[in-house]
Amino acid sequence: MKWEKSLVFQGSSALTLDAKGRMSIPARHRDALLAQEQGRLTLTRHPDGCLMIYPRSTWEAKREQIAALPASARPLQRLLLGNAQDVDMDGAGRILVAPELRTAAGLNRDVMLLGLGSNFELWDRAQWEARCMVDVGNLDPAILEQISF
Repeated sequence: MKWEKSLVFQGSSALTLDAKGRMSIPARHRDALLAQEQGRLTLTRHPDGCLMIYPRSTWEAKREQIAALPASARPLQRLLLGNAQDVDMDGAGRILVAPELRTAAGLNRDVMLLGLGSNFELWDRAQWEARCMVDVGNLDPAILEQISF
């Protein structure tokens, strides 16, 4: 049995959506996604207003967790499961971001892809920059004390 290193994504990439809504997966992530996931990804909405991109196997486990939530979580299930779309990287390492997902996340031409460990977030670049300013201003000092820089 071949042991495969688990995928961990980090860093940010400034990218561009083409006229058809396609986006190139950065080369540093593309090779691992092709090797371990055959380029299969799932996109869905995030409550913060961006999109989440999961390797398919990671999403399948997450989907089971979301589906098992109690009925009181139905709005979250609608958001996450009801908007989930499976995509495959094409031969050029691009994925198609469906028009309804682009609209829901306010994605224009310029986007930011953020690696957050097991998945990515995809933000409209202008929205991401504004969000960063708010987030930095709202950092909890107690959490900062737990990290040594």
